[in-house]
Amino acid sequence: MSNDHNRLTERPDHGFGRSRGGLSTKTHALVDGQCLPLVTLIGPGHAGDNPQAVPLLEGIRVPRPVGRPRTVPDELRGDKAYSSREVRTWCRKRRVKVTIPEPADRVRNRKRKGSKGGRPPAFDEQSYKGRNVVERRFYEFKQWRGVATRYDKLSVVFRAGVMCKAHGHLAEAFIKHTLGDHPPCGDGLNVTVISRWGGAGVIDQPETSARPL
Repeated sequence: MSNDHNRLTERPDHGFGRSRGGLSTKTHALVDGQCLPLVTLIGPGHAGDNPQAVPLLEGIRVPRPVGRPRTVPDELRGDKAYSSREVRTWCRKRRVKVTIPEPADRVRNRKRKGSKGGRPPAFDEQSYKGRNVVERRFYEFKQWRGVATRYDKLSVVFRAGVMCKAHGHLAEAFIKHTLGDHPPCGDGLNVTVISRWGGAGVIDQPETSARPL
């Protein structure tokens, strides 16, 4: 069971995973080309990144002045963790440009098969340099202690803190747009960037937790 589609429902595992360091949580996020957060999800720290890609993409809702909200970007950037057939198929059906590098093992397997391995997926190295916007957004998120280190038992509460921080960034961008110093919110949807960060999951142990990065 998961709450990837109903984010108001608590996850059965509370978004905790176990690793060598103990309990851990992973925050998955999708931002636009202007570094503004669009969608966030919470998952266990030991879980894979790729299964969260499609739920993140399906959660895009950017309001328009008239008509239905926009739900599909023009381009998706991500690292090798999101290079899967599922993600590429989802994007291909919706005519979304994919800028995700292939893992080295898949490149070797394709070359070993020769002509039967098919053509390599298109990859724009120049466009990929813009993937740093999501890392910059995570840096801003982690300036808040309540997000950098988790103290909440419930995943919906922890995600609410992430959303509060995200809405703060959106409000700041709206003010800058009003003053003419920033493009309108959602204008960067021509490019969406996907990534994640993992943090220690700590409950009622503030004296042993790590400080924000």
